[in-house]
Amino acid sequence: MPVHQLSDLIRYVRHNSPFYADLYADLPPDVDCLTDLPVVGQSDFWAANTLQGNRVLTAPLDEASVFKTGGTTGAPKFSCFTREEWQEFVTAFGHGLVDAGLRPGHRVADLFYAGELYASFLFILDSLSHAPVSSVRLPIGGGAPLETTVPTLRDFAAQVIAGTPTTLCRLAEHLIADGEQLADVELLFFGGEALFDDQRRLLARAFPNAEPRSLGYASVDAGLLGRPVPGPDARTHRAFTPHTVVEILDDATDEPIREAGRAGRVVVTQLFRRLMPVIRYPAGDRAEWTDPEAGVFRILGRAEEGVRVGPVSLYSQDAQAAVTTADTDGRVVGMQLVVRRWDGRDGLVLRLAVSPDDPGSEDPAGLDVLAKAVVAALEEARPFYPDAVTTGFVHPLAVEWVRHRDLAVNPRSGKLIRVIDERPTA
Repeated sequence: MPVHQLSDLIRYVRHNSPFYADLYADLPPDVDCLTDLPVVGQSDFWAANTLQGNRVLTAPLDEASVFKTGGTTGAPKFSCFTREEWQEFVTAFGHGLVDAGLRPGHRVADLFYAGELYASFLFILDSLSHAPVSSVRLPIGGGAPLETTVPTLRDFAAQVIAGTPTTLCRLAEHLIADGEQLADVELLFFGGEALFDDQRRLLARAFPNAEPRSLGYASVDAGLLGRPVPGPDARTHRAFTPHTVVEILDDATDEPIREAGRAGRVVVTQLFRRLMPVIRYPAGDRAEWTDPEAGVFRILGRAEEGVRVGPVSLYSQDAQAAVTTADTDGRVVGMQLVVRRWDGRDGLVLRLAVSPDDPGSEDPAGLDVLAKAVVAALEEARPFYPDAVTTGFVHPLAVEWVRHRDLAVNPRSGKLIRVIDERPTA
C-alpha cells in the first residue's frame, strides 16, 4: 500500500469518517497543512471508536485484523488494520530492526505475549519475517513456562531474545536462581516499557555477552512512531519517514516544538492508515528532539494521557473513574498519578487531595477506609494491576493524602500535571 499524501488523506477522512468530519467541520474545505488541524482528544476518539455504531472508521469492518490495546475503565480499545496496512506496518518496523542490530542469520526468540487480541507477539514475528535480512525465528511467547523456554533457547543457541523488560528480567532471575547463564545471546531486544539501570545489571548477570537495545517505538493504537538509532542511548529514535509524521508539542500551547532539548508531548500522524485514521493523535509519551532536522528524538516517559507501570498500562481516566466510584461523599478534590521505582520494581501512588475544611481530613482511619475503597475500585477496573502485584512485577497500589496546593502544576499554564513519572530513565 502506498503512503498517502497528507492532503489526500485529510480529504478522504473528512468524507468517510464521521468523527473526523465533525472534528474538521469548521475548517476550510481545502486545508492541507498538518498544523492547521486540531489535536485529537483521546477520550473523544475512543468514545467514537466503538464496536457498535463506530464513527471513526472510514469503511465497514469487513476485512481487517483487530487488536486490543490499553483502555479506559469500561471501554477497552480496539485498533483495526487492513491486510495491506498491517503488511506496511510490519515491513517498515522490520527495516528498523536492522538499526537495532539484527544481522543475517540471527536466531531470534520472540517472548512477547499472544492471544486475547494482543498484538505484540504477532507484530514482532511478522516484523522479523518482513525484515530485509534473513533470520531464524523462534516463536516461544511470553506465557511459556520458563522451564521449557530456557532449554529451547539453549537447543537453538538463540542469539537474540525479544520481549518486554519485565519478561526479560523474569527470565534472567530464573537463570540466576539456577546458577545459569546464556552466553550465546548477543542482543536483548526490548519494547513496551522503559529499561532501567537496575534491570540492566540483572540482565548482565544472566546474559554476560548481550547488549540490551530498543527494538523500536510503536503502539497498537498510535502505530509506527520511531525506529532505533544506534548508540548508547536506547531512548533515542528516528521518525519512520515517510510513513509517519511525529510532532512534539508544547504542554501549555500545543504549538510544535522545533528546537532540540525542549520537552513536550508526542503527537503522531500515520500516512499509511485509512481504515482507522490516526491524525495528530497523542501517543501518550513525552519526548525531546535531539536532532530536529533529522527527525531524531529522545523518549522521556509517559505523558498525562497514560502511564506504564511495569507491564501494566493505566490511564488517568481509569483512576479518576475509580475515585468517582469510591468517593461517594466527594471528599477528593484533586488527583495525580505518581510512578516511582524502588527495590527493582515499579509502583503506582495515587496522590489524592482533600480540602482543608474537610472535617474528616485529620481522621487517619477514615482516610484509610476511603483509600482502600479507591484502590479496590481501580483494581476491579484494571485487574491486570493486582495480577502483576501477585506475580511480583510491581508494588501494590498506594495512596498518598495531600492538600490541593501540594499537587504539581505546569509552571507556565498552571494546569494540573495528571501523571508524574519519578523513575530514573537516564
